[in-house]
Amino acid sequence: MNISDIELEIIDEFSLFDDWTDKYQYIIEMGQTLPSIPAADKTEENLVRGCQSQVWLTAEKKDDLVIFHADSDAIIVKGLIAMMVRVLSHHSATEIIQADLSFIDKIGLRDHLFPTRANGLNEMIKKMKIYAAKG
Repeated sequence: MNISDIELEIIDEFSLFDDWTDKYQYIIEMGQTLPSIPAADKTEENLVRGCQSQVWLTAEKKDDLVIFHADSDAIIVKGLIAMMVRVLSHHSATEIIQADLSFIDKIGLRDHLFPTRANGLNEMIKKMKIYAAKG
């Protein structure tokens, strides 16, 4: 499944909810499915700068695919990074770098996040693309 297919899946999933209370609950549930990363990976180097909460992000390359691992100390933010890991993980560096991630606007997420959280989401995406570019 390519990145665009995953984005469409998420758009369909969010269309099932009528209001943002339910959509936030779904984001929290996504975060609950994200495995924690080892304590040894919760380092300054792996922190995503610009996030109001603490978000740790690591990446590894396996068979020319980039695999992301992440965690956060905040439930909504953990859901946001879980969603980004779902979309971008297990794809080639080129696919990740070129992904436009239009699903974020199509589900209305950017409009419903506080500016600090929206900035944090942008920083998560930026760091994921930087990891992909470094290969």
